[in-house]
Amino acid sequence: MADTYHSTHKFARISPKKVRLIVDLVRGKKLQDAMSILQNSPQRGATFVDKVLRSALANAENDDSDADEDEFFVSKAVVDRGPIIYRGRAASQGRYTRIRKRTSHIHIEISTV
Repeated sequence: MADTYHSTHKFARISPKKVRLIVDLVRGKKLQDAMSILQNSPQRGATFVDKVLRSALANAENDDSDADEDEFFVSKAVVDRGPIIYRGRAASQGRYTRIRKRTSHIHIEISTV
């Protein structure tokens, strides 16, 4: 039976489109490979995903003291759209334009092999 552990970061202040590019790189990889990809990735979204992945590993170690890092892989990694924060700024000819500040919900699940 495969043990699964998950972690979530809700309302992350980054666009889901940007984070999905990073999540696609680590989905299905072994935990050590996924962490090395995230640590060597220059994108800002990699830090968000790395923190969620480390949290899932901490949940596994907290729940099962015999858990070994080498046994885990990223079984599920999903980025959902969060609420949009609306801001605005002045535009030409006295108009007002909306600025949409997008948020993400990052869900990661790790399982044993």
